[in-house]
Amino acid sequence: MQSGRLYIVGTPIGNLGDLTPRAADAFRAADAICCEDTRVTAKLLAHLELSRPLIRCDENIIAARAPEIVERVLAGEIVAFASDAGMPSVSDPGQVLVDAAREAGADVEVIPGPSACVTALVASGISCEHFFFEGFLPRKNGERVRRLQELALVPGALLFYESPRRVAASLDAIAQVFPARTVALCRELTKLHEEVLRDKAPQLADAVRERGELRGEMVVVVAPPTADELPGLRCAVAADAHVDPDEALRADIEQALAAGESTSALSKRLAQQYSRKKRDVYNLILQMDEQR
Repeated sequence: MQSGRLYIVGTPIGNLGDLTPRAADAFRAADAICCEDTRVTAKLLAHLELSRPLIRCDENIIAARAPEIVERVLAGEIVAFASDAGMPSVSDPGQVLVDAAREAGADVEVIPGPSACVTALVASGISCEHFFFEGFLPRKNGERVRRLQELALVPGALLFYESPRRVAASLDAIAQVFPARTVALCRELTKLHEEVLRDKAPQLADAVRERGELRGEMVVVVAPPTADELPGLRCAVAADAHVDPDEALRADIEQALAAGESTSALSKRLAQQYSRKKRDVYNLILQMDEQR
């Protein structure tokens, strides 16, 4: 029997010239390609003058499709997975598929490629000796500020993905929590209009607000805490130490379930917010939903 394999393929974040030869070879070898958006991956395959069956596996359906895809790999097929851009599983639904394949004993091979968060960290010029990748901040301002406060003592740079619609609000929150820190906004990385805006948090927030809506994919890089900043941060964290994070998580789940938020979206958001494994949060949500 043919040996099946799941390829996890890193793809360009903007410049198609960044597609590696190994990534192209993986797509050519694949019997089928799983992807977030079939239209995006179809353009990439057109660049390679290649045609393969495409299976949509975005965050809403990948958990349901993962068992079928893993069975195909175990049966001997070669399946590739690609996100819309960058490395799958990094703030991306591909993690679900990798987890399922590993648990089933399927062969998994990662094809490294571009990563927006690492590219932004280097482009920012901010110290990258240590860093913490958060993904997307919460949408609501109160939750956003609270999460930033929780990250205040991380001894390294902070990296966030952000959308053009919310970047001004996120920079305002960052300026509120970290007024003394340098912040870089990196957008359209590797593309024609690549830009890195860098200043102290309040000045950068003001500059972005004055420019109006910006376009493109964005990464925000926040400098590590300074020695002068740490004493005040430790006092603030100590004053809030009585808050039980498990109770706070359960309260947020209860509120979101009452509001009708989908289980998949909720588990992803809260896993990022509370730095928990998505599967653990997902199981807790199901348990609490059954008990309602």
